[in-house]
Amino acid sequence: MKTNIFKLFKKKQIRKLKFNYPLHEDALNEKDLAEGLKVLISRQLTMSKKTTEFEKYFQKKMGLKYCLMVNSGSSANLLALFALINPMKKNHLKAGDECLVPAVCWSTSLWPVIQSGLKPKLIDVDINSFSINLETIKKNVTKKTKAIILINVLGNCSEIDKIQEFANKNNIYLIEDNCESLGSKFKKKYLGTYGDFSSFSFYYSHQITSGEGGMVACKTKEDYDLLKVLRAHGWDRDVKKKNNRKKFNFINSGFNLRPLEVSAAIGLNQFKRLPKMMQIRSYNRNRLINNLRKSNLWNNQFAFFNPSKNLKPSWFGFPLLIDKKLAYKKDKFLDFIGLQGIETRPIISGNFSKQHAIKLYKIDHNKKKLVNADDIDRRGFFIGLPTVKLSKEKLKKITKLLLKISDI
Repeated sequence: MKTNIFKLFKKKQIRKLKFNYPLHEDALNEKDLAEGLKVLISRQLTMSKKTTEFEKYFQKKMGLKYCLMVNSGSSANLLALFALINPMKKNHLKAGDECLVPAVCWSTSLWPVIQSGLKPKLIDVDINSFSINLETIKKNVTKKTKAIILINVLGNCSEIDKIQEFANKNNIYLIEDNCESLGSKFKKKYLGTYGDFSSFSFYYSHQITSGEGGMVACKTKEDYDLLKVLRAHGWDRDVKKKNNRKKFNFINSGFNLRPLEVSAAIGLNQFKRLPKMMQIRSYNRNRLINNLRKSNLWNNQFAFFNPSKNLKPSWFGFPLLIDKKLAYKKDKFLDFIGLQGIETRPIISGNFSKQHAIKLYKIDHNKKKLVNADDIDRRGFFIGLPTVKLSKEKLKKITKLLLKISDI
């Protein structure tokens, strides 16, 4: 079975660029796919024992209280926000309560705030971590602020312990979006364990992948049971008491955000390989930085994204900030390296206040106060960081192309 099936995955593409450096290479190995195939052959495609096994293993390794697998990191954020406003939750939030959101964010870090009836307020981020810091939070908190979305960006974080302490002291819920930073540790504690709720993503380009998939975590049994009900239609099947014989008992509102069993099988095997993939990504990052700095063409064309103090990072991508004197060349430069085979993308989605949907939903923000978010949007981009060691030839080529920015 293995020989015949896996030949299909090794066929060469018909058309390839002479040089190809994608944002993310094929990170699935034969064992990942074999685990997925076992599920397919078993015909147990819907959520079952393998999903539970992955949840328990993930929970134990990450040091989480409770976690639940869902069909995406976006759905993890959605469940966290809808749990916060649900009438079954003690001290739940009310419609119109304010939630602080970093201006450098992904759409599904923001939309669940709106979809749950809360009022988002976009605030600026720290120029070093690309995340919000305590100083900015304090400047923006009001009596109406009841929740904070904190995004750990590309494997990095801000002063998350101090933010957690501040939130707890002020009775503010902290939702930790850790979709981009699985495996990173701050002060020997995994990111994703600080928030009242936290989210993880196993999308194809992230630290591990199950194709699609994610986890939502929480700290109380009550929230855990609520998340289970919300994940599956508002149904009490996974939490009902033994004396309740009714099979189709709906006790709340809900969605269908359950994962596929095949995603859990692939994700579990990938998660077991995370330390090795982290090590290789870190190796590649260091080699890229060293090659750029040691080049005779190096003239500080870029600023590098360095880990915060007390952080052991799990890198996702290789972010760069173009030097301010060269920032006007950004669009032309990215077009050039794209044609040469280097795929690029913005830092998350740049300054989200510039997206068209902001006007549609009249989201609260002060453009003049989003200075760092603007700077990251104007100068920032990132390239891939593969889970196989880069060859000397590929490193040399990437270095040469990146430093062409001075000549464009």
